[in-house]
This record gives sequence, structure tokens and C-alpha cells, in this order.
Amino acid sequence: MRNASIPGAHGRVRPLTLLGDPVLHAPCEEVTDFGTELGTLVEDLFATMYAAQGVGLAANQVGESLRVFVYDCPDDEDVRHLGHVVNPRLVEADGVVIRGPEGCLSLPRLEAGTERYDHAVVEGFTMTGEPVTVHGTGFFARCLQHECDHLEGRVYVDHLTGWRRRRVLRQAARAPWGR
Repeated sequence: MRNASIPGAHGRVRPLTLLGDPVLHAPCEEVTDFGTELGTLVEDLFATMYAAQGVGLAANQVGESLRVFVYDCPDDEDVRHLGHVVNPRLVEADGVVIRGPEGCLSLPRLEAGTERYDHAVVEGFTMTGEPVTVHGTGFFARCLQHECDHLEGRVYVDHLTGWRRRRVLRQAARAPWGR
């Protein structure tokens, strides 16, 4: 692995889109061109995710309405999962439903207990068009579900109800970035 490129090393850090931006609340478009622009976007997503100290990032979080996300996320056994998925489909989300803390780079410094399944499977493609299947458990399953939600125009707040939802929306409205 010594000769492998570090993801994001050649990317540029892009500004993050924040809660309320219309691009976060609309389904993203399928990728049809697997050329160099897609490779650049994936590199930029990694660079932006690392700069913001996240574990996953979807293209619409940098203003690109395309079905692409990247991840560098541990599971509950602290095994690192690193990669990207183009045109992902969440084909399985099952197992035990766990309410756990969930945050989002598009809602900086906020989090709420959000229910997610502890197992997820995503199918899609690499940036070169090769088929890929990603299996996740625990925290990594949460990450996969979270990023797939983004590409459907949903944020984790959309899963919240009652006082949890009201609290996060109130905190977002008061945050310096929410004004």
C-alpha cells in the first residue's frame, strides 16, 4: 500500500452546504459520465471530508447534485472502512434498530439520538464504473444509511420527531451558520 495515493491528497477543500440549502433537500441525479470530472469530485469530497473531520460526505454537501459519496469510517469493532460509491442503492437495512448520536457536516457541531439499523448493504459503482458492494455494521452501517439519505434529499433531522427534532432545529436556527 506504500505506493497507493492517499484519498483526497490531490483534491481541493470545497465549502460545505448547510441545512436549508435547497441542494440538500432534493434527490440527486444519477452519474452518467465516469470521466476525469468524476475523479476530481471524488478527490475533492475526500479532501473536504478530512478537512472537516468527518467520516462520510455526499456530493450535495459540496453543492453537487450527483449520486456520489465518500467514507472513511470505523465500525463498532474499530475496523476502518475507506472508499466511495457512485450511484449507490441501499439494498439492505436491517437488524436491530439502535438510537445513537448522529451528526452531520451540514449541521456543524450539532447531533441528536437518531434511530438506524445496525446492518446495511449498499450497491453501486466505483468512479471508474466497476460494480461495488459495501457491507456495514454498527457505526459504519449508520454512516452508509446517512450518506444514502443525503442523496435522496434527506438529512438526519428528517428522521427525528418530537422534542429531539425541535431541539436540533432550534439549535440550528441559533447557530452562527444558521442565520
